[in-house]
Amino acid sequence: MVARAFTVAFEGVEARLVEVQCAVSPGLPGFSVVGLPDKAVSEAKERVRAALSALSIALPAKRITVNLAPADLPKEGSHFDLPIALALLAAIDILPKEDVETTVALGELSLDGRLMPVLGALPAAMTAAETDRALLCPRACGAEAAWVGATQVLGASSLDQVVRHYTGQAPITPAEAGEVARPNHGRDLREVKGQERAKRALEIAAAGRHHMMMVGPPGSGKSMLAARLPGILPPLSAAEALETSMIHSLAGLLSEGGISRERPFRTPHHTASMAAIVGGGKGAKPGEISLAHNGVLFLDELPEFARAVLETLRQPIETGDVVVARANAHIRYPSRFLLIAAANPCKCGYMTDPARACARVPNCGEDYLGRISGPLMDRFDLRVDVPPVAFTDIDLPASGDTSAQVAERVATARARQAARFANHPEARVNADAEGRLLDEIATPDAEGRALLVRVAERFGLSARAYHRVLRVARTIADLDQSPDVRSPHVAEAVSYRLTLNERTKR
Repeated sequence: MVARAFTVAFEGVEARLVEVQCAVSPGLPGFSVVGLPDKAVSEAKERVRAALSALSIALPAKRITVNLAPADLPKEGSHFDLPIALALLAAIDILPKEDVETTVALGELSLDGRLMPVLGALPAAMTAAETDRALLCPRACGAEAAWVGATQVLGASSLDQVVRHYTGQAPITPAEAGEVARPNHGRDLREVKGQERAKRALEIAAAGRHHMMMVGPPGSGKSMLAARLPGILPPLSAAEALETSMIHSLAGLLSEGGISRERPFRTPHHTASMAAIVGGGKGAKPGEISLAHNGVLFLDELPEFARAVLETLRQPIETGDVVVARANAHIRYPSRFLLIAAANPCKCGYMTDPARACARVPNCGEDYLGRISGPLMDRFDLRVDVPPVAFTDIDLPASGDTSAQVAERVATARARQAARFANHPEARVNADAEGRLLDEIATPDAEGRALLVRVAERFGLSARAYHRVLRVARTIADLDQSPDVRSPHVAEAVSYRLTLNERTKR
């Protein structure tokens, strides 16, 4: 007779249900695992054998065959240990078969029977809820998985505890959802001296999720500004937190065992490979652009990134997702992020300072920023010059609005957008609006439209740039709490668009 347990195999953020079938039949004693397992899954039989021995459970002197169905789906990871052990214990009549079949299980077994934490508990809980089953996982993963309230989550610390639960000796108390408190960043926007235009652009970027490029000499405050962006962003909504945490669960980043409402802030180094940024490697794991989903991707020293890596950003910026295609995997990950980039104006960094610039000015600036292709540059909604701060300004007391004040305005603008797009699930913020929806929400008044047409003709704006200016103008109007997009909103949006264009024309 065949006993069954259930677990999952991961394809991107999707967890596909896997049936673990165990048959104990007469024949030469042996233990085999079939169904396209990888090395970690094949070795599970030895961990299961040792864990059962630690519980004084001897395997029968028969042929034990474990099949992982569907057999054509690749099985990777050590989380198959626990479901294989459950199916085997049910096959030898130690655990009731009907109870084991009502659970999705995952967990790695140590040789003494302890359950070790594994990746992907949150997506597994989603699949368990969809199939009307409970989830059995290591105790360390329970708080993470219990956030999916539609299913019961049982967190066990050892195989012995699992056996006692199924035999009715000591039922496991369901895990409670944990949530990581939003930390206090301790970095206030008011600490940045000067750079009022850059602060304003940062506020607009946060309010409408508009991509932003900062160009300035070393030490002008570009990285300092970017580091204060998380302090003005609103916390993740419940749906956004679930989306983001599913990706982070697969990457093993939910180390505190709960769901965080803080938006991701990813800062990869410029030496990062294409697989690290976009995703790939063994199992086509998520890259930085997916780990930054619903958050911020900050690329400092943008021209120093490999050109091939930068070009791969173009498609995810437009579509909000990325398909990692490999010989043995074809995985889609969400990647709707806010891109903030910083760069020096040239290789030496002092092109705008006649006393410190090198002898190759202005050719050095054209060569250096020329590493960023035109199509990628066209996708930045806000382009800001960050000039050096005068020494006299550094000694002045802090001025301007605090991060809390800016965050309040950003939250108000985001609330207006949430109400606006309540009946449009394809859009969450102004940066998502396109086509007819964009025309409905961002068509400016007659004066603003005439201004935008003149700018588009004079500076040769592309159709993409034209629509991006409209989106930024809509966000500026939201910050101004204006129901209509007027000429001043368009003028400010255009001013952020033309900064680098004017430099290039010189």
